[in-house]
Amino acid sequence: MRSSYRWVPVLALGLGAGMFGAAPASSTETSGTTAPAVAPKGPNVPNGPGLVGEERYWTADRMKNAIPADGPTAPAAPRHGLGAQRAAGHSSPPPGTPAPQHFAGHPMIGTFFFDGRPLGGDTYCTGSVVHTAAKDIVLTAGHCGIGLGKATHRVFVPQYRSGESAAQQPFGVFPVLQVYTDPRYTANTKSAASDLDLSFAQVDANSRGKVEDATGALTFTPTSGYSHKVTVIGYPGSGSVNPGHLPVRCPVTTSQLPGFRQLRMTCKGFYGGVSGGPWIEGYDSATGKGKVIGNTGGYNGGGNDADDDWVSYAPVYGKDAQNLFQHAAAHQQLGKNPPYTGTTDPWLPGSASTWKKAALMTSGDFRGTGHSDLIVVWTDGEVTLYPGNGHGGYGTERRLMAPNSTWKNARTITAGDFTGSDQFDLLVRWTDGEVTLYGDVGSKGLNRAGTRMIKPNATWKNATQISAGRFGSTRYVTDLIVRWADGGLTLYTDVGAGTFGQQHRLKAPNGTWKKATLLTSGDFSGRRQWDLMVRWTDGELDDYPGTGTSGLGAERRIQNPNGRWAKVATMTAGDFTENGRTDDLVVRRSDGETTMYTDTSGNSLGGERMLVAPTS
Repeated sequence: MRSSYRWVPVLALGLGAGMFGAAPASSTETSGTTAPAVAPKGPNVPNGPGLVGEERYWTADRMKNAIPADGPTAPAAPRHGLGAQRAAGHSSPPPGTPAPQHFAGHPMIGTFFFDGRPLGGDTYCTGSVVHTAAKDIVLTAGHCGIGLGKATHRVFVPQYRSGESAAQQPFGVFPVLQVYTDPRYTANTKSAASDLDLSFAQVDANSRGKVEDATGALTFTPTSGYSHKVTVIGYPGSGSVNPGHLPVRCPVTTSQLPGFRQLRMTCKGFYGGVSGGPWIEGYDSATGKGKVIGNTGGYNGGGNDADDDWVSYAPVYGKDAQNLFQHAAAHQQLGKNPPYTGTTDPWLPGSASTWKKAALMTSGDFRGTGHSDLIVVWTDGEVTLYPGNGHGGYGTERRLMAPNSTWKNARTITAGDFTGSDQFDLLVRWTDGEVTLYGDVGSKGLNRAGTRMIKPNATWKNATQISAGRFGSTRYVTDLIVRWADGGLTLYTDVGAGTFGQQHRLKAPNGTWKKATLLTSGDFSGRRQWDLMVRWTDGELDDYPGTGTSGLGAERRIQNPNGRWAKVATMTAGDFTENGRTDDLVVRRSDGETTMYTDTSGNSLGGERMLVAPTS
């Protein structure tokens, strides 16, 4: 995260510094960026105190007592020094959230110290040396860069050691000469411009030479996608949680912060001071080297609205970040750019607290577009259609039914082209055992009687899960698998309006299949016949390719039993992406997090794309 509460003087200072900002954007580049070979000196390099003056100014006590530019050092709980009213908005991390490791640090990662004149005292952020031809560039957060840009005394301290003066530090200190930030960035904003929260500082040499020669460097690397295995490093404040002011590191897997070109990670203990810290892919724990693909920062300065220590963000390094880096490496300020518009990447509207109420979900080509849409039945009886755009996202939601008492009684739903019109239909099993088919939902809606497949009855009350697929048909999705309360499994082929077609027993009643709590169907293995995907009560996820009238396909393990998948409350598969196959798995977990696994195969989950972030 980067803060629990901002230091007000620094924030006020940053907001007045319109000449600085930061930058990521599109995420198509995948290789490390090489800086220009020629590095001409940029204009208006300030005349600072110089190395001798900075060493005199930055005493051991002054650095030790500096305040994080991004917030205080106390933990979210008990937060003794901040008062109960401040602690009230914080939430506890989910079970299993990792904790960071305190360690000795690496030479190329350290802290920026700078004064907060004219409004406040001394402060600091985390920074990391990145490779350039000039060997004098250090990466940090944009909101840190704004403070650096206005400071009189400002230094980078590689592998900072608390209690030692500037002259006593392992690699000395490197005075800041110039700061490069995207002018479109505003400090700690929650707008799209928060995608631009990175800065680069040009630092002067000291007695050990240029900073990169002294410390080594990370490789600045444009980011592709949102799911990465990285190690995040930062210097959290030196309060009760970190009295030695040691750096911390945490290995995590990132996801997207929905609605932004930003990475998201969860790890406890990222208190104030970590802003600007590198997110390193291919991290070498011995040397510290690797590819830096992000820095702590972004929305709200790098954390959620509650400023929880266990949630952190980082801007994605796309074309804007690469452009800024190349200018900084050449010691040139950015010129004027068009207004920043943010991401057009789609996601589902609403927060996790809203999506906790998504009782039922199913997917299908309800509008005849050639790709899937998502239908959700909510706990209050509202029914909503989210039109898929064929690229893994959704257009504006469309209400099919307002909240009502009737649809509160829907117990399980599925979708298929049972009427053969090339528009999917919705099949509903109600609490009393009645089953109703609503044909061509995309064009006809739901505010009508529908076709009664079977009247209220005791047998179909026990149809715990239903899933439509192509298990015998070669064109239309007209087959239906039912898992009964007693563990029995039945396949109905050639289902149509008013008929369940032919019945085929796949499993007799048994105890094992009573634990098959969620079913969905899809073209995961690329065969003519679809697969059946099953999530069990313990979180195990299995695929059954080749399921058909001759029996259930051979089981393939996708996920071993685990707590995260045990929390999946609803599951559906659709054709939401470009490959034309129904192999994109969408799950909603009990905390409201909703995730798509694109291009899932019969052997493994596909790429993870967060549609709704968990409460954080």
